[in-house]
Amino acid sequence: MADKKIIAITGATGAQGGGLARAVLGDPGSGFAVRALTRKPDSDKARQLAALGAEVVAADIDDAESVRRAFAGAHAAFCVTNFWEHFSPERETAQAKHLATAAHHAGVGHVVWSTFEDTRHYVPLADTRMPTLQGKYKVPHFDAKAEANHYFSDLGLPTTFLLTSFYWENFILFGMGPKRGPDGVLAITMPLGDKKMPSLSVEDIGKFAYGLFKNPSEFAGKTVGVAAEHLTGTQMAGAMSKAFGQEVRYNAVPAEVYRSFGFPGADDLGNMFQFKADFEDVYCAHRDLALVRRLDPTVVSFDQWLAANKGRIPIE
Repeated sequence: MADKKIIAITGATGAQGGGLARAVLGDPGSGFAVRALTRKPDSDKARQLAALGAEVVAADIDDAESVRRAFAGAHAAFCVTNFWEHFSPERETAQAKHLATAAHHAGVGHVVWSTFEDTRHYVPLADTRMPTLQGKYKVPHFDAKAEANHYFSDLGLPTTFLLTSFYWENFILFGMGPKRGPDGVLAITMPLGDKKMPSLSVEDIGKFAYGLFKNPSEFAGKTVGVAAEHLTGTQMAGAMSKAFGQEVRYNAVPAEVYRSFGFPGADDLGNMFQFKADFEDVYCAHRDLALVRRLDPTVVSFDQWLAANKGRIPIE
């Protein structure tokens, strides 16, 4: 282990960071060692990573000094923040600054920063096609990450800006799974119209990120996107119908209706889906399926993911 290059992974017990950690640890020929950063090093997930061979260290990305200590001696760093933990764009950008500063101080050779498009470049704040949220955002959980990109570039860090996509685990963990209507038929509800949306298993985000770390000369300084497929709501519902053995409809509601649903973040997600639909061509173009398959040859399709995970999707 001593001669391996350390990748410091934030969010290592979460979705994206966990996928990356498992991808590296599952490759016996890897030239990398995993340093898993977590606020809870005694958690079950942290213990599982340690059992796989990760070095688990305590760090909190709200605490700049703890991140600085955790990044010391690392060759590379995977940086991710979780907007949905607190719903605060300002807190998220502050966390990103802590990550970039710590990476700079450690002199890491390659950073992968999990980010998104800044939707305000496409829908200015004065544009009334969608409401402005929290005074200065269209899609807060996109815009805050994009706003933080400069922390990495301003410090001259060799950074790959990784544009992620909707992950299918949202059907399990985020309340987006099929729900029965008054007629008893299951339906998934999204304001996408007939547009395609890039999506994938979160595990494949980690595998793709691993591919980026293995090719720093090609991807440092670049912006790349990740998705397994570009699917319409109708296609996703059709795949679910096949997997569940019963009809699942696609309920294509207008974005303003979705924003009115009232659950925490409904307005943010309503704007997000509207952005993806209104700018389908550019959003899909940013997520090159051929590149993903080159770096992650085992990337799974939605059908394959459903076959393995349908039993985990709550059906209401």
